[in-house]
Amino acid sequence: MNKIIIYCALLLGINMSTAQSLGGVLLAAEDANPLLENYFSPLTKGLMSSANSGWYSTAKSHKKLGFDITFGLNTAFTPKSEQMFEFIADQYSFISTADGKTSIPTVLGKDGNSTTFDVSLPYQNGNFKVGSFELPGGIAKDLPINATPTPFVQVGLGLPFKTTIKLRYVPKTEFGSKVNANLIGVGLQHDLTQYLGLIGKLPFSVSLFGAYTKTTIDYAIGNTSVTSLVTVRNGLAAYKLNTWTLQALGSLDFKIMTFYGGFGLNGGVSNFDIKGNYDLTYQVMSSENQNMGTMTESISDPIRLKFKSTGTRATVGARLNLTFFKIFADFTLQEYNTATLGFAFSFR
Repeated sequence: MNKIIIYCALLLGINMSTAQSLGGVLLAAEDANPLLENYFSPLTKGLMSSANSGWYSTAKSHKKLGFDITFGLNTAFTPKSEQMFEFIADQYSFISTADGKTSIPTVLGKDGNSTTFDVSLPYQNGNFKVGSFELPGGIAKDLPINATPTPFVQVGLGLPFKTTIKLRYVPKTEFGSKVNANLIGVGLQHDLTQYLGLIGKLPFSVSLFGAYTKTTIDYAIGNTSVTSLVTVRNGLAAYKLNTWTLQALGSLDFKIMTFYGGFGLNGGVSNFDIKGNYDLTYQVMSSENQNMGTMTESISDPIRLKFKSTGTRATVGARLNLTFFKIFADFTLQEYNTATLGFAFSFR
């Protein structure tokens, strides 16, 4: 089941490695947090959309003790509007772009060019701490498509009262020496067709569905010099994602084909923290722009980012039924439109 999160971990690992290379952003003091929120926002929203997808391929519940094992891939597409963000100087206190550029690529932008920022912070006796850093460009050009894909493995089990419980689970797993990840997701689907009398005799099913997923990914930065101006001790990048979805489902269930859909709500909260002890080296400049030498400042746990997302969703899909083997695909309209493709072994 490691494949549930291995791509997600590797994708975030790419970006955390990028985060290690952009460690100079810590020179920006309080401005680092809003800058990184803008930069990482598409990745976190894409992961939220993917985590809430692929849970079902019919509105019909298993019979008691019926079960399925499902393998799938969710792919959340990055909107064009989320590939760049506008740098509004008035919203920052200490940083400015070196060349006056205001349109900056996000982490999932197609523009791979980095942006140089200048830093100037008030210091003692009217002097200033100054420095500069580079914000990396987007990584979309290195991906097959500009999207956030997340593979998953899922098990469903039929309970009494035409209810199916679904589980996605990966214990804490190491990927190499730097990335640790784990995931748990629980979904519950209750068939409403049983309350509809004669309508329940038709090849039509309706149900209610809800799910919750929690993902954590840690990337060890360790002890290193992330730039010539920033060194770290016991560095760690920690990502946590909590998502939920509530949906009404409907399906037409025929022997060979099933057509299904769902409509409902999505929500999610994610945190991205950079922890550890960091030594920052600044150039000290007087108010007359004279070089006064350098100074080193130590900070701890400097970055704490929080992202939220809520919205409606609508899914349409189809499933091919080959006795106990099923192949399905669907598409979900939401903030980050998501395509799902998968197959399942389903019994009863």
